[in-house]
Amino acid sequence: MTSETEAAVATTGSCCSPAGSCHSDGPADVQVGSVTTVYQVSGMTCGHCEGAVSSEIGEIAGVGSVKAVAATGEVTVVSAAPLDDEAVRAAVDEAGFELVGRA
Repeated sequence: MTSETEAAVATTGSCCSPAGSCHSDGPADVQVGSVTTVYQVSGMTCGHCEGAVSSEIGEIAGVGSVKAVAATGEVTVVSAAPLDDEAVRAAVDEAGFELVGRA
């Protein structure tokens, strides 16, 4: 923190706004990279399967992170914008598995 930021926090009790509020009357800002989508994938049985699915989906433009869990068949994808389901389906197919749909 800079001394200016520290002074603002000390006088208002909050770093959110001069009035000490974290809320505004305006519309909420949308942050880039904040779209999280969970997909259901069938056929994953192990860590190698998780890695293959994660690797293929991770190559789609705009994908920031992928977490595949074989035990549940769920694949959580964080991306800069909503992904095209057909692009995800193609990536899962390339990995050798089947996209069931969104979880």
